[in-house]
Amino acid sequence: MRQFREASFDTLNYIFLAIIGFATLYPFINLLAVSFNDPLDTMRGEVYFWPNQFTLDNFKVIFQEDALYMATLRSVLRTVVGTLLSVACTTMLAYTLSRREFFLRKSINLLMIISMYVSGGIIPSYLLIKGLSLTNSFWVYIIPGLISVFNVIIVRTAIEQLPEGLIESARLDGASEFQVLFRVVIPCSLPVLATIVLFTSVGHWNSWFDNYLYNTRDNLNLLQFELMKVLLQSTSQMVNNASSTGYIDNETVKNITPEAIRATMTVVVTFPILLVYPFLQKYFIKGVLIGAVKE
Repeated sequence: MRQFREASFDTLNYIFLAIIGFATLYPFINLLAVSFNDPLDTMRGEVYFWPNQFTLDNFKVIFQEDALYMATLRSVLRTVVGTLLSVACTTMLAYTLSRREFFLRKSINLLMIISMYVSGGIIPSYLLIKGLSLTNSFWVYIIPGLISVFNVIIVRTAIEQLPEGLIESARLDGASEFQVLFRVVIPCSLPVLATIVLFTSVGHWNSWFDNYLYNTRDNLNLLQFELMKVLLQSTSQMVNNASSTGYIDNETVKNITPEAIRATMTVVVTFPILLVYPFLQKYFIKGVLIGAVKE
């Protein structure tokens, strides 16, 4: 009887996990099917797990934009540079705030926490960025978001859980604070740092609103901003065609269906993240659990 109950419990668990897995994967599978499906057929509906009429026209519409290639390089550069600088600054600040001998530790922690709940708003932020002469420059993508309070708290908590004897022994051997940080603390904090790298890189890669607010020069546009322009252009052309002729011709639908463009854009911007995530997955779960258990 006990074996039957255990087998029934395991079966229900597998069924429940299978349902959760299906609910998690289906939206992206559907987007993938829509992106490779003929736009006219997509408007009829009934596209679920695979394309009914396979085509690459949706990707051709997106990648026929010449500005898209340079925008992709700028997005990659922003992601790499922004992530490296952000993680470096976050780690150094978190290490400083984890030291109990630092006399401004509590005051800075309080100010940082207040900034998580109180925001100046878009207009003061824009005036600040403009006053710093960061508008229409590449560094407006990097400097304003260099430090994330949430990330600092996560890294600080991880560092505080390290045995104090490791740091003290390094200091007794004559190591400076930078040597302690880079030779002791960082190697012992790789899981949480990998988690921060993932959070930060995804944020930089998906960001487009700062491009919209602070940069008006086309030679500074990012991939997501260019893709948004393609989507808006396709929607506008479709509406104009419908209003001028009273109907939407098949050729227009084939090339600029907003639903197909939106699905294709999602696949394009998600694919690089899917390539990076497997390499960080083994650190991710351990990193996000830092601070969840106290001894």
